[in-house]
This record gives sequence, structure tokens and C-alpha cells, in this order.
Amino acid sequence: MLSLNIMLPSWFRQAIPGRRALDVSRMLLESGAHTVCKEASCPNSGRCLGEGIVTFMILGNTCTRNCSFCNISSVGTGFKPVPTAIDGTEPLRIARLVNKLVLDYAVVTSVSRDDLGDCGAGIFSRTTGEIRKINSRIKIELLIPDFKGRVSLLEQALSPIPDVAAHNIETVRRLYHVLRPQAQYRRSLGVLKTIKKIRPQVITKSALMLGLGEEKFEVLEAMQDLRAQDCNCLVLGQYLSPSPAHYPVKEYIEPRQFEDYRGVALGLGFKSVLSLPLARASFRAKEMYEQAAGRNSCMN
Repeated sequence: MLSLNIMLPSWFRQAIPGRRALDVSRMLLESGAHTVCKEASCPNSGRCLGEGIVTFMILGNTCTRNCSFCNISSVGTGFKPVPTAIDGTEPLRIARLVNKLVLDYAVVTSVSRDDLGDCGAGIFSRTTGEIRKINSRIKIELLIPDFKGRVSLLEQALSPIPDVAAHNIETVRRLYHVLRPQAQYRRSLGVLKTIKKIRPQVITKSALMLGLGEEKFEVLEAMQDLRAQDCNCLVLGQYLSPSPAHYPVKEYIEPRQFEDYRGVALGLGFKSVLSLPLARASFRAKEMYEQAAGRNSCMN
């Protein structure tokens, strides 16, 4: 939930969720499935659920890392999070729910689980496999953690092979030690590079939040670094602080600046770019995939 003492610019206004969004939300609640839509307090959840778009979050809802921008963390709570036990039935339950919701594009992500021997790679693999068993035509996007940079775990998580493999660098290099103290900028870039090496047919994707205090030249540097790893898709969105205990918003980026960044990113060679204040890593994911795969010539 956003801090109530923050007056957001007018371009963040959202429509009231419709009937379908409420019905999908109820089905998800009854299923016991975790979603980024809810756990990360995504501002687009009403729109996405209304369009039958869901980003599933596997491996529980407790992260082993402590990023200062994230709603799924222990920031400001005063206690060390205790990760939940692994649920071996989760992959099949997610697959059945994807089928029940009649999805043709499924996004699956997770919290970071550094406490596990395989960092959760096995559950990613099994979830993709179960969805494919139920309906092989469903397109699957995995938004994965860094798996500590271990190539064997990336190979495991991406087998069966998804259609899109995403890993977010989240912010510019200079801010990592403040915002992501348990992550590494170069390691995240290495994850994207390794994905292309071991699964060259997979479309790769990353995302950055803006308004964290970064300079324009640093955003450009991050874009260039991503393209150097042959990253295909880029999402740029405005950071919104989940609470006063989290990292504060340093700046609200104007929509025109987002459009300028989009032009720069396309010029660098990204196949699909979503650059909007309300853009999030999985927002309009199917459209981005179709454009990157050459099935859609434009996307605003």
C-alpha cells in the first residue's frame, strides 16, 4: 500500500476495478495462490485482473533478501523473515489455476529463496512443466531471481524452456549498495547473458524503476549494459514507495521523459520497450512478447 501522505501526480489515477477484476481476485483468494498483484501492491492490479492477466508468485510470500524498495521484505518490520516451507503441490495447483482462468499467457515469478539448496530453481522448472502438460499452447514468462549467479540453477529453472525469461536489474549500478545490498549489478547482468548462452531461443527481458535518485546518464548506461547482454525487452516505470519505512521517492518522472527514454531504448536495439509511469515488470507482458517475437508491429 502506498504511503497516504504522498500526493501522487495526476497521471497515476486509475479506474475503479470492474466486475471481472473482482471475480478473478476472488478466485485467486480462494485458491490460496500468491500473486505479485497483491503482495507487491501493484497499481495496475485492477486493470490486469480485469483483462484476465495474473502474475503468479511461487515459493511463498517471504523473501530472504531485504531490498529497501520492496513491499515483499522485512524493511521496517523489525524482525528477520522466516521463509515458508516448500509446497510440493504448488506447481500443479498453479497450472490448474492457469487453466481455470483460461489464460493464454502466464507469468510466474517468486521471492528470492537463498535459504534453499537450489534457490527454488526446481519449483520454477516443475511449474513450467505442469502448465505445459495442461495446455502446451500457453505462453510462459518466468521472472526469476539471480540464483546467486549459479549457471546450473539457471539451466534447471529454464528447463522446460519458457517463452520469455526475465530478470530485473531494478536500478542503476550506483544505487545497488543502498537499494539491493544482497544483490550485485554485474551478477544480474551476468544472469541475462547466461540465459542467452544456454537458452538462445528465449526472449530476455529486464526492468528498472525510476525516481530513485538516478541521473539520466546512469539510466542510459544501464540500458547500454542490458543491450550488451543481448537483452531483448525493457520495462521502465516510476518507483512508488510502499510505506514511510521504505526507500523514499526522490522524483516523479514526467510522462514525456518516459517517452524520451523509450525512444533511446529502441534506438539501442531493444525489440520491445514499455516506458510509462505505471509500467511494471509484468505489465502488458503478452503484448511485449508478441512485439519481440515479431507478431505485433507497435505498442504504445
